[in-house]
Amino acid sequence: MPGKLLGDMDDAFPEIQLPESRVLIVITGGTICMRKSENGLVPARGFLKAGLAPRPCFNDGSYPEPLEIVTDEKGTRKAVQSLRTPVSSYDRRVRYCVLEFEKLLDSSSIDAAGWDQIANTIYQNYQLFDGFVVLHGTDSLAYTCSALSFMLHNLGKPVILTGSQAPMMQLQTDAEDNLLSSLIIAGHFMIPEVCLFFNFKLFRGNRATKVSADDFEAFASPNLPPLATVTSQRTNVQWNNVYRPTDVNPFTIQTKLDTTHVACLRIFPGMKPEMVDAVLRLEGIKGLVLETFGAGNTPGGPDSAMTRILAEAVKRGIVIVNVTQCLSGSVSALYAPATVLCRAGVVFGQDLTSEAALTKLAYLLALPDATAEEVAKRMSISVRGELTETTRTHFEHPQRSGILTPELSNLTALGYAVQKGNLQETKDIIRGEPRWLLNDADYNLNTPVHLAATGPNVEILRDFLGQGASVHLRDRSGHTPLYLAAAAGLQGHVEMLKDAGAHLHSDEMVAARLHLVEGDGNAAVWELATG
Repeated sequence: MPGKLLGDMDDAFPEIQLPESRVLIVITGGTICMRKSENGLVPARGFLKAGLAPRPCFNDGSYPEPLEIVTDEKGTRKAVQSLRTPVSSYDRRVRYCVLEFEKLLDSSSIDAAGWDQIANTIYQNYQLFDGFVVLHGTDSLAYTCSALSFMLHNLGKPVILTGSQAPMMQLQTDAEDNLLSSLIIAGHFMIPEVCLFFNFKLFRGNRATKVSADDFEAFASPNLPPLATVTSQRTNVQWNNVYRPTDVNPFTIQTKLDTTHVACLRIFPGMKPEMVDAVLRLEGIKGLVLETFGAGNTPGGPDSAMTRILAEAVKRGIVIVNVTQCLSGSVSALYAPATVLCRAGVVFGQDLTSEAALTKLAYLLALPDATAEEVAKRMSISVRGELTETTRTHFEHPQRSGILTPELSNLTALGYAVQKGNLQETKDIIRGEPRWLLNDADYNLNTPVHLAATGPNVEILRDFLGQGASVHLRDRSGHTPLYLAAAAGLQGHVEMLKDAGAHLHSDEMVAARLHLVEGDGNAAVWELATG
């Protein structure tokens, strides 16, 4: 399979037909394969024969030899009927077969066991096919996409989940377009992600959410543009947005995500703190996704009952993740209530969807030797492109209002942590503040690097520099961090700053040479700084 658009080759080699690709369609159930019954629509078997074979766009009439599929963990192989699509505009045919789950589900019935079954099916057949299409009901489709994105490690082939708002056998349906486009993309483009396809758009699976119960445009990805869009002419892939694994390791899966240990709770006006406390005291609860107002706000202040309940739960080892109720946007420390939650130990979920937050929490908690501290840390770090790690607020409070903004509060807290030499505290503050704090400055224009340059713990300085903090910014007196470190006689700090590319500003050189000549006890340090 090519890494980019095959259409780019059409003009140069119009007579060449590329080798056919092989795709496995995994059918879990859902509206797409449903038929009418006395009790309404129910999932039905025999989808390939009834739904695909009669349609020319899915069957060129060649009826190729059967394909083998693996049906269990023992590696048992079974030969099943395959079909072949007509030649695409990229001069390729897609040959495919179908694996139907023994028990077809309405998507509202899917659970962690169902996710395991899908993951195992892909793993067992991984070497036999070029790509995978999973047919799934729409109600919980975003949850399954998110879960699978974390469960499939070092994925190197496309896994596309799709479904429909109306059954394939219905006259007016979106099923044919959704499935055919998914099949073509899986067979033509090397997009090594778990994706969701719907209404001519391919989304990153863990960024998608259902936005309509009946429109054909049922899904959206508010915080990330589509990875691909299907038009009448071609499929346009945004290759710069495609996530690719960077570990040089083979494909593996992580199963047994137990969602019974996690919960999701939506904050509403007038909500009683006791309600939150009741959920956090459920037996076996290990994690909670808190859907908050706007940019991550909840009722109450630092001493409120709500904040105390959340802080006590964190101390008991429960991981609490703060995500916004809004369709788009991110949780941030723009407003004081969100900052209060952060200081209580609640993790900023950045721009995670609720579906991604819940399944990621379940995934991390299911990892071997998982601790609450490690899970909390990884919840705000991108694992499969599910969140934007660095986001900045689009507006800020007036600087002359006399009110200490959350950003300045965090910068002040960071300064105190540097002064105390507490490395872990500095890391926690930076982790909880999505803005780029390290180049921000206080009223004297001291950045955190200025403070760390004279602080008691050189490891804090090393950590700041390792995150890309600037060594060239000057404070209100015109001094660089290097000058302050040399004036304090801290040779280790000076060496580290020099290694990071720091140098004295030309305005500082006269004073630095004077210190060197006068021999104020730090001559060796000043010589190092000026060299």
